Amino acid sequence: MTGDIEQSSRVRFPGISPRAYEHPADRGALAVLRAVPAVAPIVKAVAGAFSERGERLVQIASSVRVGPKQYPDLHRLQNEIAAAFDLAEVPELFVRHSPVLNAGTRGIDKPFIVLNSALVERFDREQLRWVIGHEMGHAMSGHALYNTILERLIGLRGALGWNAAGALAVRGVIAALYEWQRKTELSGDRAGLLAGQDPRAALRVHLALAGDVGDQVDIASFLEQAKEYEGEDIRDSVLKLMDNEHRTHPLAVVRAAELQRWAASEEYRTILTGSYARREDDHPTNNLTDDIRGAARSYRDSMSNSADPLIKTINDIGETVMGAAGRMWSKVAPNGAAE
Repeated sequence: MTGDIEQSSRVRFPGISPRAYEHPADRGALAVLRAVPAVAPIVKAVAGAFSERGERLVQIASSVRVGPKQYPDLHRLQNEIAAAFDLAEVPELFVRHSPVLNAGTRGIDKPFIVLNSALVERFDREQLRWVIGHEMGHAMSGHALYNTILERLIGLRGALGWNAAGALAVRGVIAALYEWQRKTELSGDRAGLLAGQDPRAALRVHLALAGDVGDQVDIASFLEQAKEYEGEDIRDSVLKLMDNEHRTHPLAVVRAAELQRWAASEEYRTILTGSYARREDDHPTNNLTDDIRGAARSYRDSMSNSADPLIKTINDIGETVMGAAGRMWSKVAPNGAAE
């Protein structure tokens, strides 16, 4: 497909659940959190009362809210993407002045999207469609809610500085949440691809994020960098682990290669044919076991496909943890909940 796709030729996804596009490791972590009744209301109450309202007021005061008379082209894109995902309520969209190529989704009860002006100036219509679709994917998955947990734990780590054992334990949880957060970006990338159904537009965004300033990068060579990054040297493995510990986003070549693999997968093609998880079938406790097993399979597949010796070990641990969680839930779940 190309960037010249007409809106009428794009597939729409009535009633699509975020589970349809979420990366398996993201979906498994979200499934555990969604199945714990107390987590969402508590975090919502704390975060929603303060940060969400304040952040939205800041955007109203310092950014341009997209609408029929302000950035009308973006407004049309915003509505087209919301229609593609069958959203009853369209997240608000703001453009703020910034030279950095970035965008973000804020808010829990009423998520809103913020695009930096550099994106709007630099990207064409299909690249922007991918970016907005990516951010709507975050909103649909409720990532803002669970990212709040990470933010609170980061604050708690500082408070526990006097307690070495406590700080070490919290650091381990934070490292795990950062790993999950990086997977949420892969989920957002998949949502962006579903919004535009144009893998090359998505790849052009990843090229720009990596440093392409306009047709200066060879795509095949760029994707080859991802293979080189995998490597087989344990020394590089340790360096990569240290470098990624506090990253919120996967590195650009890793994201690009991961999304292009998904674009070529049977899973993506099946969604385009209309076979996908739907919101009406979302039941957190019922879906939990399948989602955890899916995460375990993802770690196993990643392990088998990776040449990195340390990543093989980490993925083996991830598969074991997710597998154990699934078995435990099967034992304690109400009758029929895990089927």
